[in-house]
Amino acid sequence: MVHAAKGGRPTLEAVAARAGVSRATVSRVVNGGAGVRGEVRDRVRRAVADLGYVPNSAARSLVTRRTGAVAVVIAEPESRVFADPFFGRQLRGISRELSAADIQLLLLLQETRADCDRVGRYLAAGHADGVLMFSLHRDDPLPAMAEASGLPTVYGGRPGWADTGPGPGPLYVDTDNRDGARQAVRHLRDRGRRRIAVITGPLDQTSAQDRLDGYRDALAPAAPDPRLIADGGFTAQGGERAMAGLLAAAPDLDGVFVCSDLMASGALRTLRAHGRRVPEDVGVVGYDDLDPAAWTDPPLTTVRQDVEEMGRLMARLLLRRLGADAKAPGDELSSVVTPARLVVRESG
Repeated sequence: MVHAAKGGRPTLEAVAARAGVSRATVSRVVNGGAGVRGEVRDRVRRAVADLGYVPNSAARSLVTRRTGAVAVVIAEPESRVFADPFFGRQLRGISRELSAADIQLLLLLQETRADCDRVGRYLAAGHADGVLMFSLHRDDPLPAMAEASGLPTVYGGRPGWADTGPGPGPLYVDTDNRDGARQAVRHLRDRGRRRIAVITGPLDQTSAQDRLDGYRDALAPAAPDPRLIADGGFTAQGGERAMAGLLAAAPDLDGVFVCSDLMASGALRTLRAHGRRVPEDVGVVGYDDLDPAAWTDPPLTTVRQDVEEMGRLMARLLLRRLGADAKAPGDELSSVVTPARLVVRESG
């Protein structure tokens, strides 16, 4: 007779009876425990498959002290997360890597301080085995909350405190934003542009600050004209507004490095509305090389960072961190910085 829980689901006892073993042996096999002979383990697995047994996750977590879930925390409002293809691409990379490891993704967004407190409580309550956190702003309290929870954490983008203080720093995956910006601005200069503006993201994020620093590097030894620097907030609407402000402040500009493709799409709309031809009058270079970059009019010259691969690397690094107890001594984990590469199209 097959033992079934309420609702008709086969139980651990049913699997034990089918396999001809004890309930404890089934539990060890299902939860990945050691000390079970290969032939017995195969019998249990066949019984699990035959009966369609699904382990009770709550009970299993009591044994393994694992939830089988990873929290992905994005320190941005949902209006930005669902409007910017960058986040979708990074989440796809994360999701694929976690799915391959049979780990559930829990998505948590932050718009207000109340959301931040809610996320902190959730992490502290032990609903996840680890945290992937990205799009952080300076003085964001979320990293401290993750640390207080004791959960292993990997960051997307270099945290602002990564290079300060003694001891091992935080684990993160980033791209070489500063070098990517240098490539973009040097390309515009090589094309004969002499009044090159920049549209940055929020400068309380390290990626935006690094790209601004790369812009300055490429113009050295000359100091950039402050009238040629504007913040577009990493949104299309912000790119539109920033481009309009730049044209009003420096109508003789002939090139612009825009620190995200989404902002660049807004900048192109503003240039068109003001009768500026691209690239004849103004050369434009973006950053990211997401799919829409090839669809703009004209197709966007941009700096490529492999956003999906960065998501995979974040998840992979966290999974290795979660398995750290099984690592050999001295096999230390380290942060990853991926290269940036200029992709030349028609806009600049």
